[in-house]
Amino acid sequence: MRPPRSSGTKLRKSKPASREPSPDLIRMKPLALLTNDDGINAAFLHALVAACMAEGFDVVVAAPSGERSWIGRAFSRHREVTLADYPNLGRQAWSIDGTPSDCVNIALGHLMPVKPDVVLSGINIGFNATMPLCLSSGTLAGATEGTSWGLPAVACSLDLEKSLFEQVHRNSAVCPPALRPHLEAACRHAARFAKGRVGLPSHDLHVHSLNYPASVTDDTAMERSTPALVRHGSLFKRSAQGFSFAWNDGENLTTDKQSDLAVLERGLISHTVFDFGATAPL
Repeated sequence: MRPPRSSGTKLRKSKPASREPSPDLIRMKPLALLTNDDGINAAFLHALVAACMAEGFDVVVAAPSGERSWIGRAFSRHREVTLADYPNLGRQAWSIDGTPSDCVNIALGHLMPVKPDVVLSGINIGFNATMPLCLSSGTLAGATEGTSWGLPAVACSLDLEKSLFEQVHRNSAVCPPALRPHLEAACRHAARFAKGRVGLPSHDLHVHSLNYPASVTDDTAMERSTPALVRHGSLFKRSAQGFSFAWNDGENLTTDKQSDLAVLERGLISHTVFDFGATAPL
């Protein structure tokens, strides 16, 4: 149900929330801001928090209160955005009733007394490969908001077999035991990759997108890739009162062996760099 519109967006707390992480956050360790689009209860996010802490990060989380997938770089312009403390996740966590872009913007602009060393978004339930999915991804949008503040930004996603995807999607707070080793391997790699971005010169509007194959292990290699061009046609079907969303795999128009889909199909980690500051002549 869509919230009532107002004349502008206001930031309002649904209950008292701490405004600042504890003072010992300040540069004792590298600081990572984490978000996602599957919601703050998602087991994939919690696993990534644990991996980042094991890698030596202090972790602050600002994530949507519920799933905000397929929402792209949307902001909650016409309604209030509420937030609340979320216990026992990283050094400080907030559950925010907004989009991934809302979460990162509010955290950087209002909640964090110091800026993080890196913004990390994910791990997404399912891959964010191919251009159509990348353009609609809330996970990539969360990272993009980070790079718009001049910060290193990484988005990460884990491909899943259909049966596992459906199982996790039904209850994102639980990771199936068979998936746990692959999820933790992906999280360790993402945390190490993010650690490698700390202290490097920040390039304008660069987002690193990592897609992990379903069978990823600590030994899985990574290759640079570009987004595959897939044509889906209509993503809706007629329903009783109009139209409802209906996913289809579409037609892959890319033959490049270094497309993100091709790299994933070879069982490797795809690494795509989006340079949103680049322009090209017509």
